[in-house]
Amino acid sequence: MIVDCAVYEDGVRREGELALSDALEAGRPANAFVWIGLHEPTEEEFAAVRKEFDLHELAVEDAIKAHQRPKLEIYDDSIFVVLKTAWYKEEVEEIELGEILLFIGDGFVVTVRHGPASGLTEVRKRLEKSPDLLKMGPGAVLYAILDRVVDDYRPVVLGLENDIAEVEEKVFSHSRESNAERIYFLKREALRFHQAVAPLVPAMDRLSQGKYEAIPEGIQPYFRDIHDHLLRVADQLVSFRDLLTSILEANLTQVNVRQNEDMRKISAWVAILAVPTMIAGIYGMNFEHMPEIKLRYGYFVILGVMLLACGSLYRHFRKSGWL
Repeated sequence: MIVDCAVYEDGVRREGELALSDALEAGRPANAFVWIGLHEPTEEEFAAVRKEFDLHELAVEDAIKAHQRPKLEIYDDSIFVVLKTAWYKEEVEEIELGEILLFIGDGFVVTVRHGPASGLTEVRKRLEKSPDLLKMGPGAVLYAILDRVVDDYRPVVLGLENDIAEVEEKVFSHSRESNAERIYFLKREALRFHQAVAPLVPAMDRLSQGKYEAIPEGIQPYFRDIHDHLLRVADQLVSFRDLLTSILEANLTQVNVRQNEDMRKISAWVAILAVPTMIAGIYGMNFEHMPEIKLRYGYFVILGVMLLACGSLYRHFRKSGWL
């Protein structure tokens, strides 16, 4: 569905509604451009937009189906950009990814959004309050959307960072709870997020250094600033993956150590109980001519021997750290 369709002239939104069939003509003046925003359009809904702006069929297919890697592609005189949006669902420690796809050409911007993250309504309102920036044309829209998407990465990074710190603390605590599943899940989410961010880095580098007809040179410093922020996010995600790998290895080591401790304790108690079991087994045999069988205080002597042997073994195992 079309969320908004507007003409911007000299950095100011033109009054009144704009029909899609008039959009291309409205953006022809040098000081004007059209911005059309769509949300999860069907192929039929997007057909009119494709026809009006003569969009490349491969880019249109990507925009409808979504699930694309972040990228920057040039089709004739237009630019096609794919961005991954992200939102961290704290309650389930999961990253929900969406997409924003942009078609930028001479006098027009078409944005297609998939997923709930990084809404563009606020971006449009903020841009409309900055006419000097809007005067730069479609490139200003691309910058504003990129800035919003990359800014929205920050809460996701902080959410991951907090959960990683929490699971790290649990691994090195005295708790015997298994954290392997949670560590693996966090590592998988960090990897998914990195796959959504990393391909955008070279695309941003191209935008900050390249010369494109639809993007004025005066806006390139803005792209360089976003590029720096994006690099920091990508570096943090690499460090998260390495840290989670180390935490997972430490967790497995802790499990092995605890299993060995349990086995030592079990072995120690088995050894302690083996002594009275052996003595009781010997004197439980029904032979007539057994030594000490007729002693008056033999029962108490044997109990004393059992207690002394068990006590000695217990003290030995305690001293050696097995108990």
